[in-house]
Amino acid sequence: MAGISAERETPTKIDTTKASIARVYDAALNGKDNYEVDREVLRQVRQVAPEVNQLAWDNRNFLIRATRFLASQGDISQFLDCGSGLPTAENTHQVVQRVNPEARVVYVDNDPMVVTHGRALLEENENTRFISADIFEPREILENHTVREHLDFSQPLALFQVGTLHHYDGQRPPGDIMREYVEGLPSGSYVAIAHFFDPEKPPYSELARKMEEKFTHSPMGTGVFRNGAEIESLFPGLELVEPGITLCSQWWPDGPQVKPLDQVQHCIVGAVARKP
Repeated sequence: MAGISAERETPTKIDTTKASIARVYDAALNGKDNYEVDREVLRQVRQVAPEVNQLAWDNRNFLIRATRFLASQGDISQFLDCGSGLPTAENTHQVVQRVNPEARVVYVDNDPMVVTHGRALLEENENTRFISADIFEPREILENHTVREHLDFSQPLALFQVGTLHHYDGQRPPGDIMREYVEGLPSGSYVAIAHFFDPEKPPYSELARKMEEKFTHSPMGTGVFRNGAEIESLFPGLELVEPGITLCSQWWPDGPQVKPLDQVQHCIVGAVARKP
């Protein structure tokens, strides 16, 4: 099939008794590809942060704006989107291919529902691929046959970890994971990251810690709010694009900020950085 990776080793069985990160995000974005156990995560976090859905919206809108910026202003024509999640109305390949119809995108995820939906979505898109792999194993991604076949590593590309690293619960420091990714990217490449944030000042720090407690003890089990220094460590050796690491809602918004921010909007940041 056009646009589909041949790798089909990931089981398609979907466990509806356990919350899925991708499905929880889908529920927060008012999608329909989620189950009661996923919605329960949001209900638990909503006890301390009624506007928790806004975290997902700010994350998604940052992705769209960063993608558009890199395709139009950064002249980037190839994208590696790690932890792509369930398809929405504005997917990475749709944003970039409106700017450049020949732009190439590889999505990476290992959630069974994402795998199923992603492959169906991309059947008719010749310039987009989907692979099932662990996004926290950089070698596995960077050396993947489909990635290497579809993306030209002699030319700059964009690597996305948008709304992913705060769900990493392994032993390896996330900064080390990103260092390995960065080392494998060509010069002139860009990295875009969005991450849950502890501003370390009242009242937002207290809110961040309450949300973290709810996320980590919910059926989803993950959701770490890191401080500024910890998030900066995720961009090793990179040059941050202005305005640097900032609230997702304030990273080059499409218009002026008229309404006051919800408190939760102070607890998610994003940044785009370039490899010299």
